[in-house]
Amino acid sequence: MSHNSSKNGTSPAQKCKDFVGVTFADGSGKIVGLLLAYVLTNLAHHLLKPMHQPRITSDIVIGLFLGNIQPIRNGFELEMIQTLNYIVEFGMICYMFVLGLEMDPYVIFKPPTRDAIVAYGGMLSTFILGCSLTPFLHYSTHRKIVVAITLSFTLAGSGSHILTRVITNLKIGKSDIGKLGMAAGIHSDMITMLIICIGAVFVLPQGNNTQEQIQSAIQMSGSLIFQSVFAAKVSPVFMNWINNENPEGKAMKGTHLVLSLAFMVAVCSCSPFYGYSPILSAFMAGIFFPSEGRMSKWTVGKVNYLLSTLYYPIFFFWMGFHAKLFTFEADTLGTWGRFFFLIVISTAGKVVGTVICGLMLGFHWPESVSLGLLLSAKGHFYIFLAIMGAVHNYITHTTAASLVIMIFFTIVHTPFVVQNIIERARKHAPSKRMALQWLDPSNQLQILLCLHGSQNITSTLNFLEISRGTANPGVVVYVTDMIELTDQIAATLVQNEGIDTVTVTDKAVMEMREEITTAVQSYVDENGGGITLKRMLALSTFSGMPQDICILAEDLMVSLIILPFHKRQLEDGTLDEGHPGFRYVNRKLLRNATCSVGILVDRGFGSIENISRSQAASLNVAVIFIGGKDDREALAYASRVARHPAVKLTVIRFLLDNSENPQRRAATYKDNTAELEEEMKIDDECFAEFYERQVAEGHVAYAEKHLANSSETFATLRSLEGQYALIIVGRGERANSILTVGMNDWQQCPELGPIGDVLSGSDFLVRTSVLIIKQHDFKGELDGLDEDFSVM
Repeated sequence: MSHNSSKNGTSPAQKCKDFVGVTFADGSGKIVGLLLAYVLTNLAHHLLKPMHQPRITSDIVIGLFLGNIQPIRNGFELEMIQTLNYIVEFGMICYMFVLGLEMDPYVIFKPPTRDAIVAYGGMLSTFILGCSLTPFLHYSTHRKIVVAITLSFTLAGSGSHILTRVITNLKIGKSDIGKLGMAAGIHSDMITMLIICIGAVFVLPQGNNTQEQIQSAIQMSGSLIFQSVFAAKVSPVFMNWINNENPEGKAMKGTHLVLSLAFMVAVCSCSPFYGYSPILSAFMAGIFFPSEGRMSKWTVGKVNYLLSTLYYPIFFFWMGFHAKLFTFEADTLGTWGRFFFLIVISTAGKVVGTVICGLMLGFHWPESVSLGLLLSAKGHFYIFLAIMGAVHNYITHTTAASLVIMIFFTIVHTPFVVQNIIERARKHAPSKRMALQWLDPSNQLQILLCLHGSQNITSTLNFLEISRGTANPGVVVYVTDMIELTDQIAATLVQNEGIDTVTVTDKAVMEMREEITTAVQSYVDENGGGITLKRMLALSTFSGMPQDICILAEDLMVSLIILPFHKRQLEDGTLDEGHPGFRYVNRKLLRNATCSVGILVDRGFGSIENISRSQAASLNVAVIFIGGKDDREALAYASRVARHPAVKLTVIRFLLDNSENPQRRAATYKDNTAELEEEMKIDDECFAEFYERQVAEGHVAYAEKHLANSSETFATLRSLEGQYALIIVGRGERANSILTVGMNDWQQCPELGPIGDVLSGSDFLVRTSVLIIKQHDFKGELDGLDEDFSVM
């Protein structure tokens, strides 16, 4: 019996035992290699983040480095190498299925759009250049024509995933060139992949003679056509049933999840049964599979997450292992010539094609060149093709390594190209004064109203009520949830198509957002004359949230961002220690936002109920005016609040007492007297206009406080305790600094300015809320840039 189950005296069980023994006995190389692959790829990616490099650049470098360290290579025996090959091929099947799932093949049959024309032009010029040069450069060892054509198509393709990631990370995804670049990249990638998939039918057939090869090709073709038709016609019916049975917001049923995955595997397995490549089959199944619906989006999100966290480090280690850099023929002039021509064909071909198309479409030539350079970037599948060509001896390992290095160079320059686009766009961007002071009264006020959570609902509604102004022109309010992107929340994200790429399915976040939406929508339905409500989401880590909110504010062209204070009021009326993450966001936005920013310190403002336009003045509000652009902005906002019939507004002007110490004041301002006088002139003009429109007409009460120094300022602020529900102040860019000098020495929150810090400090114990406003720093050239800028 033992003899019958063995071969050459060794049973399968004994073989397995020997393999396990060898693996553990000589496993240090494997363990160290794979462990270093995970650690170093993540470390290198974080080190290159400031340069906005996509992850693939650091992965290529680490893979080539680790895969060619001899002690690590020695730990991989033949069986382990074969296992590594299987893992990589399985991961590539998943990658190709998701890649196809995110593409729409039916755009081929529509009239060509601008992005399609650019994609076709870049591909055609690169393919022609490749076919003209590669046959004479001896890249292949046999089947030279097949390799030359395949190589030319590979060089003509684009890595749409890489291109989309770079463009969205650098925030130009909504610009005309960003949209065009992403769409052209996807189009180019899709056409290249389809041609390779169809061409494989004529290259892959096996047989001892021509008749057998033709028969194999017919079987492959038939199975591929059947698979594609089945995926296009039957899959939508099945997936719609799954999606209808599992609506958004509810947990997906386990049986339906298993059925869906089994169905996807079955669709992908049709053509490989007849000898077709399972990797290309996965792409052909994915491209005709329905991309809409919860299950498809769930699949894309989960597979992409697994690829980035688990698969890519192994893939690039495998790439480096098979590239065999130690066999690279660096001492041969022909090697460097072939490498040089690979780069020339890939980049020059794309640039020539896009420039010609750009001339036809009326693009500026610098933008056409930039598009060509971006479209030359390649992705993971092209690296896989290069390595598999060497593994199956179609090309030498030197050529495979040259292709990998060439792909690296086509990717590494993309962030710099995008940054160059941004710089050119910034030079031509119009400068805008996004502030309340400069708002045309005939235009709607647009406010980005941020919340930390449901605890901010009541204060948000009260702020919205007093800020609404008249029904004509009204106010547009973007109620925005500020949510920290944690690992727990990241695991619940579902990938979508387009620019707004994710949906949050975390239960707590969904319930919080629903509670806020219900409360705000209910208020607008009941009291919403002139109010236009829109819901937004700022989902990011605290380090990235300020930039995301800045971009959002610029995109929406808001005049004012309102942020909750990072401290919350306790039951005894004092404030807690606060959230350091939200404080960081507030400080960054005060420094970098290109519109005015307000911080609302809620000390009872949210507990005020039923502020209604129908009731008489019952809400006491004060605005303090000392001088400077921030105080002028606070005054502009107060003018809007004064229109509310339930608000009794008092403007308190702090004036410098000229009878006190004139010599010290002269010494203080001796270096900037002209600047001070100009600033005070602007203050007087602004206040005079406010006085004439509001105070003289009896809409606003007025009080003056003549003060000599900051001590008197502090005492006056303390005297306001209990008189007002809300005090509006400027952050502190003011000329009359004598009234606040020295107050910075005991500040707890410098970002609030000296007056705001005193009013919101722990010593100011009454239930008086404070709104601190900072007008944005106007500059001749924008530091930021709207995402939807136009440069084409």
